[in-house]
Amino acid sequence: MNNRYLIVVFLLAINLSCNSQTKTNTMDNDNKKNLETATFGAGCFWCVEAIFQDVKGVYSVKPGYSGGHVKNPSYKEVCTGTTGHAEVAQIKYDPSEVSFDKLLEIFWYTHDPTTLNKQGGDVGTQYRSAIFYHNDEQKNKAVAYKAKLEELKVYPDPIVTEITAFDVFYEAEDYHNDYYTNNQEQGYCKMVIKPKIEKFKKAFEKELK
Repeated sequence: MNNRYLIVVFLLAINLSCNSQTKTNTMDNDNKKNLETATFGAGCFWCVEAIFQDVKGVYSVKPGYSGGHVKNPSYKEVCTGTTGHAEVAQIKYDPSEVSFDKLLEIFWYTHDPTTLNKQGGDVGTQYRSAIFYHNDEQKNKAVAYKAKLEELKVYPDPIVTEITAFDVFYEAEDYHNDYYTNNQEQGYCKMVIKPKIEKFKKAFEKELK
């Protein structure tokens, strides 16, 4: 499935490249760069953070919570699956260095978007596959990309990725930041996150920092 996926995303890149890039809408004061924001849920946010931190053109990745109804939720609350929130990574990136299309490609490649409210052994609505778009262009690109993946039957099962408007992002507790970097010998990091990172790096060598 990996080789077929890479062929498909190559074709998608050609088809979607004609879309103009989103105008910059945020400023990173530390780097003095015009940055844009993407917010993705793809299972445990430790995995998502670790992957996107290695992408060239990404300047920050923050784990947190989006898509729910509880204000200022704690990790413990989100883990109950009753807050409506998904674990997400909020990504600040320079569109002159990495396109939103490329971020979408990485997003879909590095998790299973066909398992509802589940990634591997992580089960619950907080682990759902989700794209929280920040503008109409992100929405249109995400919808088009998903439709093309389905049309070409890249996955044997239907894609269940939620594509919904971004509302609010609650940053996770401090100890979640750089979790993989700081806890590489921890069991979950070794058994779950490390293999995902290795798979990602093999497929996206040119996009690595």
